[in-house]
Amino acid sequence: MKTAIVTDSTADVPSTLAQKLKIHVIPAILMIEGQSYEDGQGFSRQEFYERLPNMQRQPSTGTPSAGAFEAVYQQLFAQGVETIVSIHVASLLSGIYNTARLAAQSFGERVHVIDSQSLSLGFGFQVLAAAEAAAQRQPIEKILAQIESTRRHTHLCAMLDTLEYVRRSGRVGWARARIGSLLRIKLFVEVKDGQVVNLGQERTRRNGLARLRELLQNAGELERLAILHTNAETEAQYFLSEIDWPIPANPLVVNITTVIGTHVGPNALGFAAVSK
Repeated sequence: MKTAIVTDSTADVPSTLAQKLKIHVIPAILMIEGQSYEDGQGFSRQEFYERLPNMQRQPSTGTPSAGAFEAVYQQLFAQGVETIVSIHVASLLSGIYNTARLAAQSFGERVHVIDSQSLSLGFGFQVLAAAEAAAQRQPIEKILAQIESTRRHTHLCAMLDTLEYVRRSGRVGWARARIGSLLRIKLFVEVKDGQVVNLGQERTRRNGLARLRELLQNAGELERLAILHTNAETEAQYFLSEIDWPIPANPLVVNITTVIGTHVGPNALGFAAVSK
């Protein structure tokens, strides 16, 4: 059975891998000072994070239209695809999953829409696992099982340079009440079962890096690894170089999508890891 994999741009799947594995990526929407941009268009991620602290208004994010999903699904079926697996950012954090599910209704059981319960490479690794299985022409049941297995074994943790951006976003209930001195600390969060969980804080970035290293080591033996950052490339590469235990070959280092980064802020550092 020929199966196609569809996702949205918040998965942060590198374009080279998306092309190689024939993953179809629908861009999320970023709105800056009244102007709408498709994710990845108009400016680079580096430029966005450099501008973000000085923007007068907090950028906002939007969901692709149901029509955008329908058009991709229809095109794939016209090309001979028999079934589609459409994997998207956590439904508790974005409306993208619900929009995809609405678009899929007219195609019946031929489209399987999956709530990844994660974001960035936390669900990008689910997308990659599904695409690898689809490339091997595995049956849909095995593809769905591979997605679920990857989800259960994925760890997504990050150190935020400030609480300010996540507080402004309004997406995280506990963050709205924690202001003042906490804006100056390094906050640790984990995305678990579709929710952003507070893992505590450190007062210095040096201590924060040690804590992040500990969290990664606690994930155990890994099958996949990505170091994630928001315009902290040098620090991300250094963090990766300091890992002195076995890790998967060719780990990814990703400056995450602006659609997520607008709620995180610059200089965040984290990881997505799939344990064995």
